[in-house]
Amino acid sequence: MSPVRTAPAELSAGDAALRTQYLNEVLGLLYPAPCDTGGGGGPVITEYLVVPNARRPRLLVPSLNPAVAAAAVRRYAEPQSRLARLKRDAVVAAVHTRATGLFFRDRIKITGPSSAGIDGYLSDALRRDLAVSIHIGPARANRKPVLQLLSTEGETFAFGKIGTGPLTQGLVRAETTALSLLNDCELTKLAVPRVLHAGQWRGLEVLVQSALPVWLPRAPLTSKRLTAAMIDVAGCQGFTSGPLTGSAYWQKLRARLAAVADRPEGAGLAAAVDVLAAHSGDTTLRYGAWHGDWAPWNMANLENALLVWDWERFATGVPAGFDAVHHELQRRIQSTGDARAAVEATVHSSDALLAPFGVAPVSREITALLYLVDLAVRYLTDRQAEAGARLGVLGTWLLPVLIRRVEEL
Repeated sequence: MSPVRTAPAELSAGDAALRTQYLNEVLGLLYPAPCDTGGGGGPVITEYLVVPNARRPRLLVPSLNPAVAAAAVRRYAEPQSRLARLKRDAVVAAVHTRATGLFFRDRIKITGPSSAGIDGYLSDALRRDLAVSIHIGPARANRKPVLQLLSTEGETFAFGKIGTGPLTQGLVRAETTALSLLNDCELTKLAVPRVLHAGQWRGLEVLVQSALPVWLPRAPLTSKRLTAAMIDVAGCQGFTSGPLTGSAYWQKLRARLAAVADRPEGAGLAAAVDVLAAHSGDTTLRYGAWHGDWAPWNMANLENALLVWDWERFATGVPAGFDAVHHELQRRIQSTGDARAAVEATVHSSDALLAPFGVAPVSREITALLYLVDLAVRYLTDRQAEAGARLGVLGTWLLPVLIRRVEEL
């Protein structure tokens, strides 16, 4: 597990309002009554600096210990530019020297019984003293509180995820299962977190996983190394092969599609799937496992290790090579900002992407199109559009390309 992806430098007024609302919701969940998140009477459990401010909260930093506060900021996210690193380092220096009044005006003081908040629960569960830093992410259907857990000396030793509703609780449980399975596999091309604790607290689903050392110096990532790691995961439960429409994957996909048929974009997606089945139902595919969200921000390449986190979408029995297609699409969207062009280019690259996974030439474009169907069903199931996700409306980027490419088969 690693810090969440870095948010854009400027937030819209709407996103800022949603973040502020979400901040209040998170505090209410993590510090329920008899805790007081307004700093009322009673002993102080913790005090947070709001970074950068209460209108645009991205990070809550525990401020009572300067060394812990500085470490929380330093390990929050990997800066993507020199300017971002300079800003991060300025914040680290400010909290370390207690000069926070120059940078941050907004603080949140939590009072009440120490055992009533998330800090007390995690300290008891892990049997150690700790401090908690809280990440506040952008609007997404699968957004959940992500906690950075630090020792009293400022060491980041774990990350926690809190499932708060049906969707995110299911994702947290799924990641717990995935990490337990992966830790038993003999993966040699990548490193994944270990489960330190999993359980329920006040109706919430909790997963604590070891912190991968993402703060160590990065090394250039070659396509050869990335592909080898993806193949390692794909084969962790073995491979099978068989015709598309006779596979367990196809039956599950059709069931998932049926569950979203009444959504605004569900009918168009279902029609494309029918055409795909009529044209390619007898095509033999290779099936294996996949990470489910293998994107540039969910991994870090060190000189001697490739670190990969966020395994909540892990699944087995899917067409081999899904991870390669997903990573290519996300990489292109991130670098260009043009999601529709990214879909086109990714499908066009399916030959090169899927050949290393043992996918037959006749099956490569079909596999890429199936991935797009799978991703579209996920977005509709999660109600990403209703949650305000930036790419939640599939009709603006994914569906037009998918429908046209299927019709051209």
